[in-house]
Amino acid sequence: MKLPNHIAIIMDGNGRWGVKKHNNRLIGHHYGIRNIKHIIAFLIKKKISHLTLYALSNDNFKKRNKKELNNIFSLFHKYLKENISFFKKNKIFLNFFGKIKELDQKTLNLIKHTSETTLLKNNNLVLNIALNYSSKEEIINCFKILKKKKLNFNKNNIDKYLFTSFSGDPDIVIRTGGYKRLSDFLLWQSSYSELFFSKKLWPDFKANDLYNIIKKFNLVRRNYGS
Repeated sequence: MKLPNHIAIIMDGNGRWGVKKHNNRLIGHHYGIRNIKHIIAFLIKKKISHLTLYALSNDNFKKRNKKELNNIFSLFHKYLKENISFFKKNKIFLNFFGKIKELDQKTLNLIKHTSETTLLKNNNLVLNIALNYSSKEEIINCFKILKKKKLNFNKNNIDKYLFTSFSGDPDIVIRTGGYKRLSDFLLWQSSYSELFFSKKLWPDFKANDLYNIIKKFNLVRRNYGS
């Protein structure tokens, strides 16, 4: 079986799952975060080396209820602290990207510590986490860097300064939760990605669902315009 090198996932449906199952959105986010570990374990087993997760969009950060956001970040802090040994043991490098500087100092310190504790070299998996992220803002940021460095505005230079530069473009982009849109996620990088949409809410999306998508990916003839 032909395996992808890089999979990107829009983890949609946590809040809806929580309301449906427990009448509580926060419980949905709790189970959504727990689900990540199962997907990671599957990718390591299959030797798929890059995973990008859409954890929180810039629009979510600006528009979501502050109480819900605070609860989400509390779960995020707890998850990183509890799983740092898991990341190290399994040689997983965590790369956080987005408008990170807008986050609170406690979150910034934890992100810095986690990134420095895990290793970019000799890893089994690069785990990119898009946090307070906007793809449009990412592209604008690339042009600002190129202008500052007085570099030509071309595809190769833009690719070099994207947040996912060392993971390359995703072969597969998956969105759970039933909606069929990218929601400002990896717009440049996904120009030739194979797109898959699952009706399952993220906490119900399991390794077997991902495996079935990879099997469908194997049936696709990727011509890249040729």
